[in-house]
This record gives sequence, structure tokens and C-alpha cells, in this order.
Amino acid sequence: MAIASDTQPQEKASTEVSGEEKKRWTLNDFDIGKPLGRGKFGHVYLAREKRSNHIVALKVLFKSQLQQSQVEHQLRREVEIQSHLRHPNILRLYGYFYDQKRVYLILEYAAKGELYKELQKCKYFSERRAATYVASLARALIYCHGKHVIHRDIKPENLLIGAQGELKIADFGWSVHTFNRRQTMCGTLDYLPPEMVESVEHDASVDIWSLGVLCYEFLYGVPPFEAKEHSDTYRRIVQVDLKFPPKPIVSSAAKDLISQMLVKDSAERLPLHKLLDHPWIVQNADPSGIFRG
Repeated sequence: MAIASDTQPQEKASTEVSGEEKKRWTLNDFDIGKPLGRGKFGHVYLAREKRSNHIVALKVLFKSQLQQSQVEHQLRREVEIQSHLRHPNILRLYGYFYDQKRVYLILEYAAKGELYKELQKCKYFSERRAATYVASLARALIYCHGKHVIHRDIKPENLLIGAQGELKIADFGWSVHTFNRRQTMCGTLDYLPPEMVESVEHDASVDIWSLGVLCYEFLYGVPPFEAKEHSDTYRRIVQVDLKFPPKPIVSSAAKDLISQMLVKDSAERLPLHKLLDHPWIVQNADPSGIFRG
């Protein structure tokens, strides 16, 4: 499948796909393969960089749609942040280029696809699998926070699975470089912490809350504060109306960890480095970060 380029790209960023220090990309540098997914602003294709034979995912975004939704600044921020992150549980952004109509992001290819689809297929994960994923994400978020990056949108749809079964944070659209507390309302409703629902200042501990919601969804198949009406979801989040259903059966240690992360006072949430020492993580998570089934 070919994607026609309307003009020669006007500007390209450096990347390391073919091992060169400064490589200026054009669409002609890639063989384009099958579609991998469709997003709000474009499509993702499997691609091969011709010189190195390196397999990548090429995300093709339409400028008109980005402008219509007024998210160009968000994309610039995403590219700026993600291109500087180097962690085994964070999807690499090798580089980008653009032409008159489109922006192209050159991304690491995660061979096993979207975590969201895997969770839908399984309905819920085993405690070993959930703990392995949660520990991997905690390590990735510790790394991000050390770089003054808050993700702010940790959820199954933003996670991919690599060839070895390792989890990768894939979407940094709502992430921010931060040295201060922020008040922006963003992210996905089911995963928003109370301070963002109430539009008060927030900091890196929003990611701890989201990881707690994610852990719950891994184990129960639904997010903890889900409700039919948005207003009810808001209320349940603000009140931290946390309930553990009888089915599936989940260990008390897992519930304890979730309860320590889903705390209204952000300063009281379990710090990520302490999460890694929690008995449930120690007993269940594969130290390699790879779930082997």
C-alpha cells in the first residue's frame, strides 16, 4: 500500500533508525505495508526503512484535521517529549517529517499490538500478568517523573505490547514537561483523579491514581468508577467510591495495593518506588517485565 506524497517534505527531524547522526527523512525512504490502526487524526502503517531494513510503525496525521481540532501544539509537545525518552517500557519515537498535507511520525513497532484489544479478549488478566504490567509501568513512570514529564493519560488504549510481551506506553498526547503544579483538565474520564475532576492543581501523583485505576481494570475488566452517566462517574471519583466486586476473585494483597493508590489526597498516594516493594508486586510480577503466559 503506497501513500502518495503531495510535495517533498519541507522539514525533517533527525532519527536513529539507520544509525546516522542526522538523517533527513522523506516518504521515499520507506516501503509502506499493512495498516496497523486508525486514529482520530490519521492512520498507522507498518513500514520498512529501506537502507537499514529496520521495521517501524509510520503514523500518518492529516494537518487539516489537526488544525480543525486545534491540537497542533499538543502534537508538537508530544513529539518533543517522546523523542527524548529512552526506556524499555516507552515506545520510541525515532523522528518525524512532513509535507503540505501530512505529518509523519516514525515510531517503534510493537509487534503484539494494542493492550486494549488483549484485555477485551481476555475480559480480565491474571494477577501475575497484571502485576508484571503494573510494575513495568511504575518503572516507566518513575523514569518519566525523573525527567519532569507527567503522562496524565495512562489507560489501556494508550499501551502497546512489544514482540517479547513487554508493555510500552505509546501515546504522549496529554503529557507535559512540568516543574510546577498544573490545572489543565485532560485525559479520559474513567481515569481522571479527583483533583482533575475538581479542576484544582495537580502534579505527578495523577499518574499514580491512573495506574491504580488501570490495575483495577486489569483485574476486574472494568474501571472502578464506571457509571452510566458522566455525572455519576464524576461523583464516584470525587468520593473515591471504591468497591471490589466478588467476581472475579482477587487477592486481598491486590486490593490493598489498589486502595493505597486510589486515595483522594494526592500526597497520600503510594509512591511508585514503594509500589515496586509492595508484597503483591514482589510475589506476582515477573522481574523481567515480560509476561510469558
